[in-house]
Amino acid sequence: MTRRLSGVIKRRRLELGLSQLALAQRVGVSDAYITQLETRARINPSLHVLKKLAKALGVSLAELVG
Repeated sequence: MTRRLSGVIKRRRLELGLSQLALAQRVGVSDAYITQLETRARINPSLHVLKKLAKALGVSLAELVG
């Protein structure tokens, strides 16, 4: 899940033209947290954060975590 998650987050963020800071603000986390997710430094985000990420990125939860 980790590799897929980080790839989907970064790919969709770039497709939407969002910076890490802009995505972080939409999700309610820090930009450092988004960096950690994209680089796989943080591998266990909560379900709450995953749902907010999916909504902000315009993907389903299933697509996000694959």
